[in-house]
Amino acid sequence: MNALSRNRLGWWGYVAALTVIVVVIGHRFVGLLALGLFGYYATRPISDRVGELVESDGLAAALTVLTVLVPVFLVATYAGLQLLQQVRRRFDRGVVAMLTNRFGNVDAVPAWLPSSPERLLANPPSLAQVTEFLSGSRLEQVLGLLGTVFDGLLLVGLATTLAYALLRYDDALAGVFAALVGGQETTAYTYALAVDDDLEAIFYGNLLFVLAMAAIATAAYAATNAFAPPGLGVPLVLPLGFLTGIASLIPIIVGKVIYLPVVAYLGLSALESGRGLGFVAGVLVAYVLVLDILPQTFLQPYVTGHHLNTIVLLFAYILGPIFFGWYGFFLMPIVFVLVIEAVRIVLPELLHGESIDPAADVATQLGAPAEDLHEETTDGEDGSGPAPD
Repeated sequence: MNALSRNRLGWWGYVAALTVIVVVIGHRFVGLLALGLFGYYATRPISDRVGELVESDGLAAALTVLTVLVPVFLVATYAGLQLLQQVRRRFDRGVVAMLTNRFGNVDAVPAWLPSSPERLLANPPSLAQVTEFLSGSRLEQVLGLLGTVFDGLLLVGLATTLAYALLRYDDALAGVFAALVGGQETTAYTYALAVDDDLEAIFYGNLLFVLAMAAIATAAYAATNAFAPPGLGVPLVLPLGFLTGIASLIPIIVGKVIYLPVVAYLGLSALESGRGLGFVAGVLVAYVLVLDILPQTFLQPYVTGHHLNTIVLLFAYILGPIFFGWYGFFLMPIVFVLVIEAVRIVLPELLHGESIDPAADVATQLGAPAEDLHEETTDGEDGSGPAPD
């Protein structure tokens, strides 16, 4: 082995060691990476449009993150925290408790924490409640609460920063990647472009759909409380509205996983009071129309991407949180996209023993259209510059 070969082998060993370190670090912070990637792909079209107005990638990225991503993260955290608290108080054992335990420690939040900011302002905790909470046996609970809050804020802050960095420097990163893999006409670049196209279609459509359905569901639950007979009402209107929007992303299931338990709760309350069953039946019909038929028939086809088959997305959204925890809702669709595009672009040539061709000729109904990838690669619309001659 000559000196040049030994030198290259040494460098390959060094790069392999760095790769192992990066994988270990990435595994430790996989939730942060998944949330940051979701924030990037969900807001990239918005940032691009803002960039056309302000003519500055940095300013466009900052405006998009501050006005869109940060409010969405904060509302999602608040809604999820409130809902998990209520579920754990009612189901302290069994399968439900096992699933909610995958989402971290929310029991550290004090019991007197109100379910809405309005109630906190209208009825703040008394000095005696605060003193009791901070004394004696409550000290451990206080430390747990502070740890939970700090971890959540750190996670959201770092994920937001990652999304901002990707929005700010994505064109430069695309150019660097093209140079590393040997140009835009290579299989590696086509594969990355297909994955990039799929993830934007999924997550950007998801963001629009969640916001629209959360607003519709919150209005529906608030209207239910406005017209409900005495003794009947939907609790936690804002958290349930936002969670209905998130649940609506799951194909076929849509908002049923949230609004059917709400209707069941109203039905039990009506049975206990001996009145209001007719109102509950009307509420069920209204929810089916507004929170089920409307999103599946009109809203979802308009705002969400069609690159991936709905059955594939169904398994991704259901299996993700079960297998990984809270971040599986973002990570599993990424994993599915990586696998599907590898099957479409790389695997056929590997199995047939042929030279790998940068094209998507298999399962064309699952991922990014091949003609779109060819046009983007040829025209350089991905932002990395014109394709080489």
